[in-house]
Amino acid sequence: MLLIRFLICAGVLCAWAAVPRALTLEEAMDMAEGSLPGLKAADNRVGSTDSLYKASLSPYLPTLDAAASQEKRKQNSSSLDLSTYDVTLSYTLYDGGRRRADRNVARLNRDSEKEERARTLLDLQFDVKSAFFSTIARRDILQHRKLQVEDSRKDLEVARGRYELGVAKLSDVLQSSVRFEQSKFSLVEAEGELNKSMAQLNSLLGRSLESEYDLAGELESRVSMPDSERLGRAALQRPEIRQSEYAVEAARNLKTRQISEYLPVITAGASYNRSEATRFVSDLEDKAIGIRVTWNIFELGKLYRTRSAEFDLRVTRDNLEETIRRLLLELRLAYEDYVTASRNVDVAEEQLKQAEHNYAQTFGEYRIGKTDIIALVAAAIALSNAREQHTVSRLSVILARVLIERATGVERIESVE
Repeated sequence: MLLIRFLICAGVLCAWAAVPRALTLEEAMDMAEGSLPGLKAADNRVGSTDSLYKASLSPYLPTLDAAASQEKRKQNSSSLDLSTYDVTLSYTLYDGGRRRADRNVARLNRDSEKEERARTLLDLQFDVKSAFFSTIARRDILQHRKLQVEDSRKDLEVARGRYELGVAKLSDVLQSSVRFEQSKFSLVEAEGELNKSMAQLNSLLGRSLESEYDLAGELESRVSMPDSERLGRAALQRPEIRQSEYAVEAARNLKTRQISEYLPVITAGASYNRSEATRFVSDLEDKAIGIRVTWNIFELGKLYRTRSAEFDLRVTRDNLEETIRRLLLELRLAYEDYVTASRNVDVAEEQLKQAEHNYAQTFGEYRIGKTDIIALVAAAIALSNAREQHTVSRLSVILARVLIERATGVERIESVE
C-alpha cells in the first residue's frame, strides 16, 4: 500500500514538473539581461576602457629601461668581445598638462561606455516589455478568434436549422457558411502571428525560437502617470545626455592637450652604463643624472590642430543641445500617445458592450425570423472587431507607457520622482 502511494506521489510530482511554469515579465527581463550578446559586448567595452583609464596613470610614474648587448669584433688578426649594459630611469616633471588631459579623456571614455551599457540595457528592457505584452495581446486575440469561430458555427447551425424547416433561404446558409470559413481563416492567421511574436520574445531571452511559454500576466490597466514636468526632469538624466556631456568635457580636454604643445616638456633622468671587454681594453663605466628641457619653438601643424580642437568642442556642444531636443520631443510624443490610447480604452470598452448586446439581440431576432442573415453576419463581424479593438487599445496604452519609461530612462514609471 505504501509503495502504491509512493508511486502515485512520484507520478504527480513528475507531471507537475513537466508542465511549463508561467513566465513572468521580471523573469523574462532577467533571462534577457543574462543572455543578450549586445549587453555582454557592452560589458566588455566597459572593461576595455577601464583598463585604458588605468593605463593613463603611467605617465605620472617614472619609467625604467634596461638594455644589454654582446658584440664580437675582429680587426686584422685580433678579436675583441664587448659586453655593454645600460640602465636608464626617467621621469616627466612637467608637460604642459598633456598627462592630465589624456587621463581625463580616458576617464570620460570609460564613463561614456558605462552610459552606453546603461542605454543598451534600457533598449533591451523596452524590447522585452514590448515583445512580452505583444505576445499576451496576440494570445488574447487568438482567444477572440476562437470565440469568433464558435459564434460563426452557431450562426451556421441556426441558419441550417431554419432552412431545413423551410423558413429561411439557401442564401442564408451560404452567407453563414462563408462567414464560418472566414473565421477559421482568421484563426489560422492569429496562430501564426502568435508564433512569430513568441519567437521574437524567445530570441531576446536567449532560448530556442520554438520554445513555448505560458506567459503569466494580463494586459495591465492604466497607471498613475507623473506630470510632464517630472517626466522632463527624468529624461534629462538619460544615458545619451550624459554621454553628450562627457563628449563636451572630453573635447575640452583634447583642446587643452593641443595647447600643451606650445609649452616646454621638462624631464629628469638618471642612467648607468657599463662596457666590458675580454682583453687589452679596460672596463668602462658611465653614470649620469640630469634634467632636460624640450621646447618646440615652431611647427605649423600646432596652430591648425588647436583650431580643429576648438571646432570639435563646438560640435560636441551642438550635439548635446540636439540630443536634449530630440529626447524631449520623443518623450512628448510618447506622452501624447499614452493620453490618446488611454482615452481610446474607454471608447473601446463601451463599443465592446454595445457590440455584445447588438449581437445577442440580432441573434435572437434571427432565430425567430425578425431579421435577415446579413444583419446577423454584420453583428458578428462588429463583435469580433470590437473584441480585438479592445485588446489592441489596452496594448497601445502599455506600449505607450513602456515608451515613456524608455524616454525617461527608468525601469518602471512609478519610480519617477
